[in-house]
Amino acid sequence: MFREKIKILDCTIRDGGLINNHQFDIRFVREVYRALSEAGVDYMEIGYKNSKKLFSSKEYGKWKFCDDSDIKKVIEGIPSKTKISVMVDVDRVDIEDIKPRKESPVAMIRVASYVKDIDKAISLTNQFADKGYETTINIMAISRALDNELNECLEQLEKESKAKVIYIVDSFGALYQETVEFLIKKAKSILKTKEVGIHAHNNQQLAFSNSIEAIIHNANYIDATVYGLGRAAGNCPLELMLGFLKNPKFDIRPVLDLISKEFIPLRDKIEWGYIIPYAITGILDEHPKAAMALRNSDKKENYRQFYESLVGQSQE
Repeated sequence: MFREKIKILDCTIRDGGLINNHQFDIRFVREVYRALSEAGVDYMEIGYKNSKKLFSSKEYGKWKFCDDSDIKKVIEGIPSKTKISVMVDVDRVDIEDIKPRKESPVAMIRVASYVKDIDKAISLTNQFADKGYETTINIMAISRALDNELNECLEQLEKESKAKVIYIVDSFGALYQETVEFLIKKAKSILKTKEVGIHAHNNQQLAFSNSIEAIIHNANYIDATVYGLGRAAGNCPLELMLGFLKNPKFDIRPVLDLISKEFIPLRDKIEWGYIIPYAITGILDEHPKAAMALRNSDKKENYRQFYESLVGQSQE
């Protein structure tokens, strides 16, 4: 009834931070970590390890930078087997900021990269692996990748990268199950020595079903977030994934408590989830930034005009 190899990575704080400039306070992040620990979730991605030379700490909160001292405040005193993960973007990290694994509370570093930057991603990942970290490479905006370029990318990752896992990332929430099946099968056929993962966005309310589709075709690393929290339409809801998986190590109850106590009130402060403008960008395989701008304007519910503006732009 369950596949023991499947690992769940919760990226609630990291992806959710894209809504509020990573301004979650320590108390809130501790509550998330406590619930994930009690639920048996394998990894918690707490934020980005971005360079303070490129981003201002006045504009962004702690989880844009993930100083080890802040992470320790979150995890101290909470018995847990849940490992801490951070994400880095190509060209946005100072490698000297990354201490050896034995000196850090971080267990995994994930490198986010587009196909065109895969050489840089491999170089970064190999350096992190040499420092003792578990590593992944997340191939962003895979719905825009040309087939021949993706083939070459996967072949290069297999030959040159020390990454443990390669993630297929549906950045725009544009994929349907048939394409997920195609992409996972392709990745599995080329990546003989690595695991395959999926990171799905919920623009068309398909993040959960697409994640199940990936599992069916032997993807063993699954990203999810509490109550689907994440940029724009959000992500695969963790509670649904825990309900689907039959591994007895997972316990949905602490996550349900967390949603009741912390995430229902949070909905009054920030907006995320399935909303028509995000559905439109998913249908059109567009970045949600235009929809996010619309939601911050006085025309936030003018859906037809928004759709026509995107279609018109794409036809020019």
